[in-house]
Amino acid sequence: MAYPSHTSTLDARLEGRTDGTQAVIDIAQRAGQPKALEPGHVYAFAVGDRLQQVDLTGPEHTGKPPRKSGTTVVRDVDSFLAYFDKHADENTEVYADFERRTITAILDAHTATDARWGGHRLTLALRTTPAWDAWMGMDNSLVTQAKFAEFIEDNLVDLVEPTAATMLELAESFEATTSAEFQSSQRLDSGQRKFSYVEDVKAKAGHKGDITIPATLTLALRPFEGTEPYKVTARFKYRLDRQQGSLSLGFKIERPEDILTAAFTDIRTLIDNGIPEEIAVLNGAPSSR
Repeated sequence: MAYPSHTSTLDARLEGRTDGTQAVIDIAQRAGQPKALEPGHVYAFAVGDRLQQVDLTGPEHTGKPPRKSGTTVVRDVDSFLAYFDKHADENTEVYADFERRTITAILDAHTATDARWGGHRLTLALRTTPAWDAWMGMDNSLVTQAKFAEFIEDNLVDLVEPTAATMLELAESFEATTSAEFQSSQRLDSGQRKFSYVEDVKAKAGHKGDITIPATLTLALRPFEGTEPYKVTARFKYRLDRQQGSLSLGFKIERPEDILTAAFTDIRTLIDNGIPEEIAVLNGAPSSR
């Protein structure tokens, strides 16, 4: 006579039960099996009487930074607007700071109701041009004829009135009379200044001559990189040392700060016209982070 085994008897009893025991067993078996966790989520597990958390939202798990951050620096309006269009939203803030010569966009600025990081920034940092720096470097200085002539020759391209050709001829005259003795100056009705000189004062028949310089120079200079040229006026300066017979020359730029202000204002207007109407360009600087 054959008797059923203990195991087969237990299986038969479980199969016949309808109180959910099998379902509990199935759930327990599934829970005990390892399961892959997906990046970008936070998981919590009960371990004994403690709750253990697994955070998979960090960049080392997702392969992406948690948010946009950093400051991008550009040098012209077109570059500013291109980056702005790509990253800005309706809550972006823009600040124009003339003292620093910068225009800064806070691309993730606070909203009216919620705080945001304020760490993704775009800055237009303006730089003056080499031509502007060259003329400003000589502004309000008096130098020898030779040095002045060399400067004029090196920067003829910036001259509007008198013409480059006229100023080149004048520069050559200065170079040719570096050893002459200047004796007098006369202001003409046109505002120009005429200087009289003698090339060889020891000789009885020393060659005499005159050099006439204009009262002002008109220049076309770009104050900042990426801007259009602006009209700049410079007044001639001189010092005649009659004892030494020497002539020193120079010029004074008229109100250069006003030209920089006008150029910065025009740049601000270009940006204001290039961004959405609901975003205003504020006068000042953003808060520090």
